[in-house]
Amino acid sequence: MYVFRSLSLLFLTVAACTSPPQGGEDVRISVLDGFIREALFHGRAYDRLEELCTVAPHRLSASTDAAAAIEWARATMEKEGFENIRLEPCVIPRWVRGATEQLFVVEPKEHAGERLAILALGGSIATPPAGLEADVIQVQNFEELTRRAEEARGKLVLFNRPMDSRLVDPFQAYRGAVNQRAIGASKAAAVGAVGAICRSMTTRLDNVPHTGGMRYAKRVPRIPSAACSTEAAERIAGWIDAGKRVRLRMVLNCREEDPVGSFNVIGELTGWEKPEEIVVVGGHLDAWDVGQGAHDDGAGCVQSIEAVSLVMRLDQRPRRTLRCVLFMNEENGTGGARAYAAAHGAEHHVLAIESDRGGFTPRGFTSDARGEVFDILQSLVELQKRTGAEKLISGGGGVDISPLAASHVPLVGYLPDAQRYFDLHHSASDTLDEVNERELALGAAAIASLAWLVADLPETLPPNPPR
Repeated sequence: MYVFRSLSLLFLTVAACTSPPQGGEDVRISVLDGFIREALFHGRAYDRLEELCTVAPHRLSASTDAAAAIEWARATMEKEGFENIRLEPCVIPRWVRGATEQLFVVEPKEHAGERLAILALGGSIATPPAGLEADVIQVQNFEELTRRAEEARGKLVLFNRPMDSRLVDPFQAYRGAVNQRAIGASKAAAVGAVGAICRSMTTRLDNVPHTGGMRYAKRVPRIPSAACSTEAAERIAGWIDAGKRVRLRMVLNCREEDPVGSFNVIGELTGWEKPEEIVVVGGHLDAWDVGQGAHDDGAGCVQSIEAVSLVMRLDQRPRRTLRCVLFMNEENGTGGARAYAAAHGAEHHVLAIESDRGGFTPRGFTSDARGEVFDILQSLVELQKRTGAEKLISGGGGVDISPLAASHVPLVGYLPDAQRYFDLHHSASDTLDEVNERELALGAAAIASLAWLVADLPETLPPNPPR
């Protein structure tokens, strides 16, 4: 087996060439095939993900695990031989979950004392130490809440609009429901409610709650907010629909502390001809403090590292600089994204690619590119048929690279198969064993391929035209 692997690696090195290819499509495809074979046969992405999930499983911004993840990222880039490795500062919020998260049934009396599964939403305030007890009103949307404002006063509001499982794109279903989580507490407080509970953002019916970020509106009282499991939401709804009084007691001891300093982690492969022109690949190092953040976004981090490493291992240094950026604080503040844009927004970014949709089977890329830029990117993406990522869809690029859009940088998001993503997203189920090694590796090869193709174009990719 060792001899076979050695011969294979020798073949890849010869086939891929050691100097920048000057040929046409056939030469480029041979290089992309080299990335695929290297990723599948000698890939390091899964091993790196296992390291990250072991040394820093609960990487909530400003936590000790987040700090451990920063050190892991720096050390990993050093092991891979990256150039210009540095930690760049950012300021991030510090929200602490606390040890107590409980939701008890008070009524119906036949279920009194039963406990329902919840997680506090990131940014929520705590309840009083003894808890918050109130009757429950269920609503499907903010319009219904407004119509029933008097009824909601002094109550706990359950926002129980599910993600629409009829939609093919789970992210479309997510966008159609997530405002309940993001701003539901303030909407409820505006009509006099004392607390808010949101149905978890998943199409799966189970007893696993999914957390996520929320924000408070100005000049509105702050009330405690949590996500309950879909099974818990269904039980509460069933009691209400049966005409029973529902009264719950919620106990949260989460808290917001002063913002702290943290870091983005950056490493590069310097371009041989136009080093000042930059192609960014990246993901976010932070994760919610449940599960291991394996898909969200450990997968994106290791794919970004592996993408640059594949180019290095096959000696395919491109004309332009490949820059790997692992951002801090995507989940609850985007401090890292804003700091990167402030520090580097004036530089000549040719393209920015973000991986933040999990490590599932490659399907393609999304992009905000328009006109000629979209056409060029589409022609390059179509070369990736062997990875499965051969389609380019109009859309966004990603949260952390989005500030670069103001500088007319074309943004691209890696698009894997999303059907299972929200089964795991922001929950204790997002663990290493849910990641398939080959899917993760193929995604890294797809990202490496697009990044290298753009970074090695003879002519620079044009900036994105204004809207």
